[in-house]
Amino acid sequence: MPDLLLELFSEEIPARMQRKAAEDLKSLVTNALVEAGLPYEGAKAFATPRRLALHVAGVPVGSAATREERKGPRVGSPEKAVEGFLRGAGLSSVDEATIQNDPKKGDFYVAVIEKPGRPAIDIIAGFMPEILRNFPWPKSMRWGSTSTRWVRPLHSIVATFGPETEDPDVVPFEFDGIQSGRITRGHRFLANEAFSVRRFDDYATKLEKHKVVLDADRRKEIIQNDAKDRALALGLDLVEDPGLLEEVAGLVEWPVVLTGSFDEDFLTIPDECVQLTIRVNQKCFVLRNPDTGRLANRFALVSNLVAEDGGKMIVAGNQKVIRARLSDARFFWDTDLKSRLSDNLPKLDDVKFHEKLGSVGERVTRLIALSAGLAPLVGADETKARRAAELAKADLVSHMVYEFPELQGLMGRYYAAAQGEDASVATAIEEHYKPQGPSDSVPTDPVAIAVALAEKLDLLAGFWAIDEKPTGSKDPYALRRAALGIIRIVLENGLRINLGEAVLSASGLHQVKLDDPSALVADLLAFFADRLKVHLKDEGARHDLIDAVFALEGQDDLLMVVRRVEALGKFVSSDDGVNLLAGYKRAVNILRAEEKKDGAPVTGRPHADHFQEQAEIDLAAAIDTARAKAADAVKAEDFEGAMEALSMLRAPVDRFFDDILVNADDPVLRMNRLRLLAEIRDATHVVADFSKVAG
Repeated sequence: MPDLLLELFSEEIPARMQRKAAEDLKSLVTNALVEAGLPYEGAKAFATPRRLALHVAGVPVGSAATREERKGPRVGSPEKAVEGFLRGAGLSSVDEATIQNDPKKGDFYVAVIEKPGRPAIDIIAGFMPEILRNFPWPKSMRWGSTSTRWVRPLHSIVATFGPETEDPDVVPFEFDGIQSGRITRGHRFLANEAFSVRRFDDYATKLEKHKVVLDADRRKEIIQNDAKDRALALGLDLVEDPGLLEEVAGLVEWPVVLTGSFDEDFLTIPDECVQLTIRVNQKCFVLRNPDTGRLANRFALVSNLVAEDGGKMIVAGNQKVIRARLSDARFFWDTDLKSRLSDNLPKLDDVKFHEKLGSVGERVTRLIALSAGLAPLVGADETKARRAAELAKADLVSHMVYEFPELQGLMGRYYAAAQGEDASVATAIEEHYKPQGPSDSVPTDPVAIAVALAEKLDLLAGFWAIDEKPTGSKDPYALRRAALGIIRIVLENGLRINLGEAVLSASGLHQVKLDDPSALVADLLAFFADRLKVHLKDEGARHDLIDAVFALEGQDDLLMVVRRVEALGKFVSSDDGVNLLAGYKRAVNILRAEEKKDGAPVTGRPHADHFQEQAEIDLAAAIDTARAKAADAVKAEDFEGAMEALSMLRAPVDRFFDDILVNADDPVLRMNRLRLLAEIRDATHVVADFSKVAG
């Protein structure tokens, strides 16, 4: 079957846009093929700084002919209804329609619409200009006198279609005055001549000869391996940086790795500052001394040239810029160290956190109070927790963080350590932002835990108070991440915290007036429940079991919630659990139906003197025993024991439904038995709300 080759050749495409643009091209073209009745066998997209390319394999030579019968109005319907049917079916008169009989509804007009198949090359030529015209670039530009937009000036379009055994045809279309063809160009500096291509294999091979590595992942592999080899030759290790590797692979078509150096004196700056300075300003990788674990005064750069002098001029140019930027970084570092972190605190009053939530200085005041309250709950020293919270945001107004905002917290730790602050305080300044994602670690030092929890509780309570909650896919203040962070900190450190009280304390520190603080707490706890479902999803926990536990009043101790969910999960998967759940649902369904019929809920305890059958007597006794044992086990936080106590109900519940007619003719007897069913419901609710459990 034929293959399709596309290439869009332009000026340099920003590295950050390349991979998504390639996938967008693939998605747009393949969707258009399928919609046109042209299923394909496989497709792969590629991007380099100067080109987007797409190879679609196994495309049919043409679309199949189609025949559709479209049912219309009944014969004798109003004229307008018939005209609308004819217009939609593309018929000029009812004479072109057929009439079919429906035994129940009479005669109907039917249009038989037949569409002949079309050559695939014509279909592709038809939809390509529209795809290019509406291509979803994040930013685009116009050039020359045309109104067409593209990310950068477009120079040529390759579009060929045909089977392996034949010379492919050019897919004929035009975009912005550029006629599709089979001519492209090689590397801008190393092989800039034009050349003709046929199909993908021929295209990729010729590009390689013209110093272009088409596949971005292969360029990344070349860069990574060559950089490691050059580092090894120097007795050093490459500090791997996946984000930088992705970016640099989008800057070169023919990667050449070189190494350079800088003055050792700059290594007095923290390693992270050195790395970020070199990364941000020159897109270079840093190297580490394996013996010390510290950075070496060497770096690896990626050139897009095979230079005649072996890259000496390129390295020298990079070294000059890096020297200047590291001089700036050292100035920031030295200047920041001349004043204590606490000297920065008054400046935070002038930094706005949020229009409705005050300044960063006001936020620090709240963090101090929250951290002090949380300290005894997490085993932290209250004085240290207060000090860490006080200094947690002080580095935000430092010179280094102003230049590199991503160093917030980390620089605070360095400054605190250099100024003799307690080690736990310094650690907390850095780690109170953690975790910042699913792969990030959580704080483990008690002082850091207290401040990290305070940071996230203040964030959530504040934005809930001003009704700035996440909606759909929008979460501009990362509130989902904050809630997940609290969940992970609590669970991974095995902490016992009353989350409702913590939220209430956090909301009370804000100046926002709340009509009903308890409503805010309830809503925020529901948000935590949803985030807990997300967190436990990978561990196989069922959402309905989490709902069943959270439905009980006062369930805001996350650690106990998870342990209860785990025990409930084991129970409902056992034979006793399955049968008791079935009995519970049968009891609840009967109660629901009878309460609806009576117009009132079933209340009160059953009377022993109204029992007439042994199955009633046995069930009542089993409920009393199971409920007491389950309640004691829950109080002792022995949730598996509570489930075991409930399992005692399985046999008497089964026997009750086998032997007893609940809706007896005697109204007193009927009500007593309904109350016994209500006892089943209430006894299980000691452990969880079984009505939330699926099955």
